[in-house]
Amino acid sequence: MGEGLSAYIFLLIVGFCATAPWRVLGVALSQSIDAESEILRWVRAVSTALIAGLVARLVFFPAGALAEVPMALRLGAFAVAIVAFLIARRSLAVGVLAGEAALLLGLTAL
Repeated sequence: MGEGLSAYIFLLIVGFCATAPWRVLGVALSQSIDAESEILRWVRAVSTALIAGLVARLVFFPAGALAEVPMALRLGAFAVAIVAFLIARRSLAVGVLAGEAALLLGLTAL
């Protein structure tokens, strides 16, 4: 076995050993948590707000190559993603793929 492959296998094993106990503990503790409790509704609201903020930042203040895409195209792709998300009964995968497709099609049309 090559030395490079051994390093990857070592990282995989160490990564698994570092995270597996916490995952098992999370599953064990989650059995007694009420998913509709006040604290979990707050956590859900905060995480949703963080995701909304990150998406808004990507659309309105992009970095890197996305900054070179015209604002109208970014907003159009965002609108397509939202509509596809809602039509597909709130499927995140469909929304993301539709937005990405709209963005790529818009870029090829430029």
